[in-house]
Amino acid sequence: MSELERGMVAIIQVFHNYSGQKCKLKKAELKELINNEMSTFIKHPPTIISLIFNEHFNFTNGDLEIDFKEFITLIAMVTSACQELFKKARRHSQQLTKKKT
Repeated sequence: MSELERGMVAIIQVFHNYSGQKCKLKKAELKELINNEMSTFIKHPPTIISLIFNEHFNFTNGDLEIDFKEFITLIAMVTSACQELFKKARRHSQQLTKKKT
């Protein structure tokens, strides 16, 4: 299996570890999953997951539960936001390096 495929399997397994047989995560279960499985992203930066999490729940079906499709959308949004931050940090680092030379 490729690294990407292993990552996809890991996401599926984590979802099912927290959702169990019902294949949906309640809001409290999702918060627990985020605290346990995404603790680094909660700290750096602390607002991204919170903003996305709150925005995401405004678009759910109103039952404060999310299915796998909604969960993977949330993961994609967080991943995209983090990638943008990594890009900015890299550019900033490159600019600092250029100034030193």
